[in-house]
Amino acid sequence: MTPGILFIVSAPSGAGKSSLIKALCKTQALCNIQISVSHTTRKKRPGESHGEHYYFVNSKQFHNMIHQKEFLEYAKVFGNYYGTSRQAIINRLQQGINIFLDIDWQGAKKIRRIMPTSRSIFILPPSKDELKRRLYKRDQDSTTVIKQRMSQVIAEIKHYTEYHYLIINENFDRALIDLQAIIHSERLSVQHQEIHHSSLIRKLLER
Repeated sequence: MTPGILFIVSAPSGAGKSSLIKALCKTQALCNIQISVSHTTRKKRPGESHGEHYYFVNSKQFHNMIHQKEFLEYAKVFGNYYGTSRQAIINRLQQGINIFLDIDWQGAKKIRRIMPTSRSIFILPPSKDELKRRLYKRDQDSTTVIKQRMSQVIAEIKHYTEYHYLIINENFDRALIDLQAIIHSERLSVQHQEIHHSSLIRKLLER
């Protein structure tokens, strides 16, 4: 079986990465894509469900998981912990499932070091003003939290050079097409195709 590809997606809050990933999964059913569900200590937002959006745990549970080395990566962001289950990712990749991991640049850096075959994508907003507008429009955070997020925008964005791909999410449909193109391109890479079509290639090389 051809192993799946781990795609890391990062962006400042409000840039649209979660919406793009969800839309991609709806349009790319044949590509066997799943979104990784992280563990977090933050409180549930309206409309969120345990096990679907995040695994919501308390601080004691999270730190027990750290002690047991259950996380592929974890980080503290705006006062809350977020972590990625090591075994869940490995199991799905071995099943040939392409995994999308929605994490910040700190987690992405750790994942790339541990799993060098992963591919990383950074998503940028068209402007800071538009980013602020989207944060207020989604109505998920308090004014104080939004100000905190905006104060960290430059610190987050400067890490875009560490990624393999860069998408500007000015027009959602255009950005979605760009994301689809990345998936298709990676599935056609020599490394991926050599495994997927090993029998054909071997026969073609026979004398």
